[in-house]
Amino acid sequence: MAASPSLAPVVCIGEILIDLIAPPGESLATAQTFAIREGGAPMNAAVALARLRMAASFCGVVGDDPFGQRLRALLEHEGVDCSALRATSEAPTSLAYAWRNERGDGQFQLMRLADKLLSGDDVGNAGIAGAGAMLVGSVALAASPSREAIYDAIELAREHDIPVMFDVNVRPPLWGSQSQLYAACEPVLQHATLLKLSLDDARCLWGAETLAEAISHAGGHDPWLTVVTDGSRGLVVKQRGLEAIREFPVVAVEAVDPTGAGDAFTAALVTRMARSGWVLPSDEDIRFAMAAGALATTRQGALTALPRLIELERFLADYG
Repeated sequence: MAASPSLAPVVCIGEILIDLIAPPGESLATAQTFAIREGGAPMNAAVALARLRMAASFCGVVGDDPFGQRLRALLEHEGVDCSALRATSEAPTSLAYAWRNERGDGQFQLMRLADKLLSGDDVGNAGIAGAGAMLVGSVALAASPSREAIYDAIELAREHDIPVMFDVNVRPPLWGSQSQLYAACEPVLQHATLLKLSLDDARCLWGAETLAEAISHAGGHDPWLTVVTDGSRGLVVKQRGLEAIREFPVVAVEAVDPTGAGDAFTAALVTRMARSGWVLPSDEDIRFAMAAGALATTRQGALTALPRLIELERFLADYG
């Protein structure tokens, strides 16, 4: 089903890569085979938006190689505009090795190759001036020139009054120190319309140990809306200028894999806010986004778990 033609597209900018996933119970040291999956949080968000019938485009860099061709084909199949997806001969497509430790926690080892070559010219050709919103993450901030390209994108969005969604996704191995992480993220934090992060992300950024501390630190950057998630314990929402902090319990489901939950939540929240004209999200809007995230946990994988609008509407009708 086609995206709604009445809304300008959400431009998603950042990393795009291939995930090589070890079988259950195996690590990089023992695995003999790996499952190949498409990945990268901004790319996942673009697909999730398209599945919710939001117009979406993606700006990033892949290698001029079969993996890059695979990623482009996937995005095009999902209805994502790939006119700002560049293939380069300077580096192969980026890779991420993924496995689970003894406790079942997801582990990652990234080989950032083509994706970090994102440039100012790339974001300049991404159609930001005519976008309905722009979504960026934090992985692209961990290397140059992609970091500077994200800063250029933020400036373009600011000049044209485009809402900016900053979906923080801290991968600690990418950062030498907390101060390095904060310094790279700070220019984006200062201009975020909507800031979404987990309590673990807030701990890495600011040393926050509670949701209240995370909200307090985020408030120092004055985002219009802040969402802090805490896994199975739900999330909190705080709007600029309002003292009240809204708390939402998790949507109870039989979860099998949390991998795609954050991207599904992000896309669903941006969808509802874009359709409402970027007014304060209602409790119903937040529950819509939480339902998308919850539904994604009931399936294995990231992209495969991202719900389509009809599935999400059916889930909401069944579970409320």
